[in-house]
Amino acid sequence: MRYRTAAARWRAVAERTAAADGAFVFGVRTTGIYCRPSCPSRRANRVNIRFFPTCDDAEQAGFRACRRCHPRRATAAGPLAAAVADACRRLAGTSEHGAVRLAELARAAGYSPAHFHRAFKRIVGLTPRAYAEAHRFRALRDELAAGRDVTASIAGAGFASPSRVYERKGTALGMTPGAFRRHGDAEAIRYATARTPLGWLLVAATERGVCAITLGDSRAALERDLRTQFAAARRVDANPELAAHVAKVIAYLEAPGSGLALPLDVRGTAFQHRVWQALRALPPGARTTYGDVAATIGAPNSVRAVARAIATNPAALAIPCHRVVAKTGALTGYRWGVKRKAALLDREACATPSDVARTNARASVQRVR
Repeated sequence: MRYRTAAARWRAVAERTAAADGAFVFGVRTTGIYCRPSCPSRRANRVNIRFFPTCDDAEQAGFRACRRCHPRRATAAGPLAAAVADACRRLAGTSEHGAVRLAELARAAGYSPAHFHRAFKRIVGLTPRAYAEAHRFRALRDELAAGRDVTASIAGAGFASPSRVYERKGTALGMTPGAFRRHGDAEAIRYATARTPLGWLLVAATERGVCAITLGDSRAALERDLRTQFAAARRVDANPELAAHVAKVIAYLEAPGSGLALPLDVRGTAFQHRVWQALRALPPGARTTYGDVAATIGAPNSVRAVARAIATNPAALAIPCHRVVAKTGALTGYRWGVKRKAALLDREACATPSDVARTNARASVQRVR
């Protein structure tokens, strides 16, 4: 059964996962109130939260029901959301060999397959198939992180064969399962730094693509962050391909009229990749909001989860999270500094595609250090 551990329950609460409604409730010691996982109220500190299997358990412990999310109701969105939550619980425990088909889920819920598929994606933010796969990859990451054998971990996570994992490693793990198990050990990462109009730039890449783009005030700080992020990876000398990537980034910073297209090899969950893909579709000069991004990926109720995915963006500029602003238009927090965010938006607003052609001629790999 999913959400059986405190860590899984806290993750559902932190992300306000509607699919977890009905699986458990949580109480807040400082207020004496208990809520459903998707409650929109301001989130309490983890140390003040207790989890309960049912509403009755929470009330017996002295907590009273939240008047905002009404945890005793079947679900916040009625029977359909309850059916989706039940489908999530079924999908979370299946392997590829025993995969539950959409038609079976829809029939059990009492809806047509097409209607149930749309509802599932709207509520959860993923299709049933993607949800089941994401759960298997999460289980695989947990197995590998615990140091278990790669083959056994793949089987234990519910994959039909190792090939099913290796064909998706670029988006699901960011490296081979063996390298992930060793925390990046033996993964060769090339990186280079350069001065730019917005401070220091670091670009790092594996053999499959760019894995990190960061901005900062000091080259040493960027290199230190890279060592922390890829603690066990082997850092090797830059090559002409990486130098070309850096030149493209510099050209973009000087004249961002045509955007920045680079091959990426970034690690993240299925949800994070959906958010990052939506950001990459934004043209230079565009501005959007967290709510609009959530709606674009089919998860309008997952604004906070979208904000977290944006905040953990590993590749500045290539994944243009600087184009996301608050609903009021205010420039909210940016991992690499709000001043840089403002400067990037200003440059994009003034740039034209022809600017990039001129800048590319000046962007020299000699600037790469």
